[in-house]
Parts: sequence; C-alpha cells; structure tokens
Amino acid sequence: MPRPPGHGPGFEVRRQKIIDIAASLFAQQGYAATSINDLGRAVGLAKGALYYYIGSKENLLVEIQSRVMGPLLARARQIADLDEEPLLRLRLLSESLLTIIFRRLDHIWVYEHDYRSLSGDELKTLLGQRSDFEELISGLLSEAMEQGVFRQTSPRLATLQFLNLHNHTYQWVRPEGQWDAPFLSAEYCATLFRGFGAPDHALPRVEDQAEAFKRERPGLPLDPEAEWEQVPAAG
Repeated sequence: MPRPPGHGPGFEVRRQKIIDIAASLFAQQGYAATSINDLGRAVGLAKGALYYYIGSKENLLVEIQSRVMGPLLARARQIADLDEEPLLRLRLLSESLLTIIFRRLDHIWVYEHDYRSLSGDELKTLLGQRSDFEELISGLLSEAMEQGVFRQTSPRLATLQFLNLHNHTYQWVRPEGQWDAPFLSAEYCATLFRGFGAPDHALPRVEDQAEAFKRERPGLPLDPEAEWEQVPAAG
C-alpha cells in the first residue's frame, strides 16, 4: 500500500513547490479570491491530497510569509551583530533585504498585501517578526546618530524612511532588468545616508567597505537563504 504523500521521501520538495505555485496564484488573483480548487488544479492534486501537504489554506499563507521573514530576520540579526561600523551594517542589511525581494517577488507581494488575512497566533507571530526586523534597523540608525555620523532625528521616522524606500521595490523591479540588488542597495543607501546627514566623504568609504566585506568574507553571504559559516569565538 503506498504511503501518504506526507510520509513520502519527496514530500518536502513537493510541498515547497506547492508553496511557490500558491504564492504566484495569490499574487495574481489575491489570497481571498483563490480557492483550494484553483490551487489543486494548478498543482495537479485533488483537494484531499492537497491538504496532506498544506494542512489548510491559512497555513499555506503562513508558509509563504515564513519563506520571506524567516531567513531575512535571521540574516538581519547576524548582520546587526557584526563588529562593523553601523553604516556598513546598514548597507549590508539593505542588500540582503533587496536580494530576497528580487528572488521572491510573488512571496513579497503576498506578504505585503495579504498578511492581514491571518488571525490569532499566526498574525501575532508575523507582526512580531516585522517588529523585530524594524527594531534591528532602528538600532543601527540610533548607533549612527550616537556616533555623530547621522544627525539627531527620530529613530522611528528614520526607520520608516529606510523601509519605505526598500519595501516598495517589489512593485516595479524586474529581476532580469538593468539593476540588481547590490546596485540598488548602493543607490538607496547613498540617498538615505546623505539625507540622514552622513558626510559625503563617508559614502564612498561605505561602498569600499561593502565590497571588501563581500570579497574577504565569502562565507558570510548577504543572501538571506544561504548558510553562514560558523565564526570561531574570540579567544
């Protein structure tokens, strides 16, 4: 007797493919307008078999959100903990955020438009992740202000400016277009850092530092979905 799909060796591969297809459908049609039958037809599964993989439609939305926020938040925490200047860490975090936006456009679209369809613990978890990510950015901006690199302003307002410039990229960017994530990150940070009051001489240095970091530390990629190597403890 064949095993249920949830116990088969290819279960996780198939489940991830379903998540990707669902993200595409939700981005095109909207979460509320996409039925389980629509998704079943798209992945070639009857409703009962589909539920083996996804549990519920709401759970599928949770999986799509987690595909973005899980790796992004983990990478952002690692970047924030680096023993580097705050401007460089902001620049690295910017590129990391844009990298996952380029790769997961459908997921980002669903994340931005449909997260309010969640409820209960799922919504609480997602909002907590968003808050944690914003606090990491706010902390780095505050560090730059304390060091006198940025002018004194509201860290919350500065965080919203950072997020507004980055988070709307998914609405217009084309991964096959002329601009990639490192280029946009450099442009965004030049605009933000000048606006926040960074002296002009600091801006080329940040780009040199960013290039040197990526060249000299290939084991610490900015891609949120790539593994970071283990860094030995000091001493």
